[in-house]
Amino acid sequence: MAALRRTLHLASLAAGTRRTVAGHMAPILQQFQRTGRWVMRVLASSAGSLAGSCLADRSLWDKLHAQPRQGSVCTFDWFFGYEEAQGLLLPLLEKSRAACPPRVLDVGCGTSSLCTGLYTKCPHPVDVLGVDFSPVAVAHMNSLLEGGQGQTPLCPGHPESSLHFMQADGQNLQPLASSGSFQLVLDKGTWDAVARGGLPGAYQLLAECLRVLSPQGTLIQFSDEDPDVRLPCLEKGSQGWTVTVQELGPFRGITYFAYVVQGSD
Repeated sequence: MAALRRTLHLASLAAGTRRTVAGHMAPILQQFQRTGRWVMRVLASSAGSLAGSCLADRSLWDKLHAQPRQGSVCTFDWFFGYEEAQGLLLPLLEKSRAACPPRVLDVGCGTSSLCTGLYTKCPHPVDVLGVDFSPVAVAHMNSLLEGGQGQTPLCPGHPESSLHFMQADGQNLQPLASSGSFQLVLDKGTWDAVARGGLPGAYQLLAECLRVLSPQGTLIQFSDEDPDVRLPCLEKGSQGWTVTVQELGPFRGITYFAYVVQGSD
């Protein structure tokens, strides 16, 4: 572990500091403001706001996703969107083409652009499934996919690609996913939200992600949580898997991290 830490060029850790809760939430609130005032109305009406443990409460996300959107905003991205992540995702999918098409699971997809970006912009065939415990988010993304509310239906980047959205609890994927059935599993901020309700829930989420992952597959957790906090948790919950981390960004002045959990080649 010490050798791994020494290989990480993490300028943000040079001072040995960790983000406070307020600092952790600042970039998220900035994104909310950029995305639309509709999100801020939800925050104002939610006891404790996003800085509280309600991040693990479905009712918060149901209310957030149910708010009317202003202008042409169709998706909302926690941290960042598909455009920033594609440089990491597309090479992994290229390597996974032995499974044709490779299956991708986005756990806690919300109304993110990760799934829609992979579906509409990946030049290779890909089978994408987005799951979220908020039925409101799932209904919105299905509407976006099918061209509801006067919008144009989404078109695949490859004719053999597919995209589906389903309501599911990331801590119990048994009803919809068999073991080893996905080549790539994505978690963008979902561990962060679930962990606010307690680490046992976050470890159960991780266990389910690894259960449905192919033995040669890859799980990626996107977060702004510092590696000295996240890595020990992932190593504890991912024994038998290889855990690494790399920086992403900075995007709009914020450095993020991709925590990569991989099986054997």
